[in-house]
Amino acid sequence: MKITVIPVGSAGDVHPYISVARALQQRGHDVRVITNPYFEALTRTVGLEYVPIGTTREFHNLLNQPDLWNHIHGLRVIGQAVAYQTEELYKLIEREERNGCELLIAPGLAFAARIAHEVMHLPLVTMHLQPSCLMSIHDFAVPHVWLSSINHWPIPIKRLVRRFGDYVADRALSPGPNAFRSKLGLLPIRHIVSDWWHSPQRVIGLFPQWYAAVQPDWPKQTVQTGFPLYDEGDVTPIEPDLAKYLKRTDQDRPIVFMAGSGNRQASHFFLAAIDACAGLGRQGILLTRFPEQLPTDLPKGIRHFHYAPLSSVLPYAAALVHHGGIGTTAQALFAGCPQLVMPMTFDQPDNAARIQRLGVGRSLTPSSFTGTRVARELEYLIESNSVARHSQAIQRLFDDTNPIARTCELIEATV
Repeated sequence: MKITVIPVGSAGDVHPYISVARALQQRGHDVRVITNPYFEALTRTVGLEYVPIGTTREFHNLLNQPDLWNHIHGLRVIGQAVAYQTEELYKLIEREERNGCELLIAPGLAFAARIAHEVMHLPLVTMHLQPSCLMSIHDFAVPHVWLSSINHWPIPIKRLVRRFGDYVADRALSPGPNAFRSKLGLLPIRHIVSDWWHSPQRVIGLFPQWYAAVQPDWPKQTVQTGFPLYDEGDVTPIEPDLAKYLKRTDQDRPIVFMAGSGNRQASHFFLAAIDACAGLGRQGILLTRFPEQLPTDLPKGIRHFHYAPLSSVLPYAAALVHHGGIGTTAQALFAGCPQLVMPMTFDQPDNAARIQRLGVGRSLTPSSFTGTRVARELEYLIESNSVARHSQAIQRLFDDTNPIARTCELIEATV
């Protein structure tokens, strides 16, 4: 079967799609990947056929947007970026269809794929990486840390909040696809997140039921598989210097800090990290591809590395401090590593709330993310027997699971 896979986003969004695409190729399918040139090297390295969309400069310009990680304006920034490429992506899909494409696999934000399904009748599988993409009044995705208690609210109040969320999402995301739909003679769409961006054929949730149980108001065509857990570990080994450093830590395990693979606005995060390590007397590893966010001279015991597969690092870590992205969250759960999260926007507040409910982590708002507070929370997470017990219990839930194979089976059954 000829399949076109269309990941959208930063590394944490692209990695799961790459893992599924490669598995489908290994099962005998002809797979092509449409994504930004920023991910061309990875796509080709794992042996997949690559189709470019946009430019690396556009990708970096998006990361430089000051409002990207703002909990109020971030969705609008994403909406504008996706809208800019909707027509270009649609034309690429038209070309794929002429070349015999039989199935599209895309996230909800790949609006052109959803429109192509409607116009060209191309089969479409929507893969959601996080439960916040599936709005439910029963298990409400926490939209902000201030609303972490929302699931204790009465159902009528949650319905009102959902309607407001629909309104906000439509204002931020629908202008671009609706403008393009108008060119095609199609009617405008509403309820873009709560309804339209799900494929009518098949929706796959790439997260397990113990993380987010199936809800009665999810789309009926939704099936959950599990966390893909791909992080380039097979093609991007850790730097030799980092490998030696981890092996030397032994009992004094370092704390790992990562603000997101696409976060270029994390200076405050890393300064607090350095202060926290000093307060605790512990070693720290700072992971960021953008070293301009760090002080020129790092204190003794603090090391910076551009990138390292978390699957190779977290087994040696005392704790992970991060932004709350779903890929990072899943890797820490798999490693049984305690987590401290500083959520900002998108799915991050909801992931932070779920981590806390599982008993394996805590969260701090960006405004309360200071060296003193971080040190205090980390001391609890590292020393707590309860956190260790819950982390080990969650880790065992990954035994004997093969979510990628199950995902491929569901995709193959769609056509």
